[in-house]
Amino acid sequence: MSYVLPDFKTKKEFIAAVKAGKGLRTYNPSGMFEATQNGNDTVEGPHYPKPHKWYSSVIVKDGCVVSAK
Repeated sequence: MSYVLPDFKTKKEFIAAVKAGKGLRTYNPSGMFEATQNGNDTVEGPHYPKPHKWYSSVIVKDGCVVSAK
């Protein structure tokens, strides 16, 4: 699981930003693992310490989210 920058409150906001081509990047908050640079990943939000209310499967290319559902 990863987070995405910036911290979106809703999945609807996140999906709209992906469709607008905002060049969103993923990161792993624990720092134990590197963020996916190419391939499939799952992101969640909003960021801790707020409770996670949404999750999304994403495709990442060159470190940027290019597709989400």
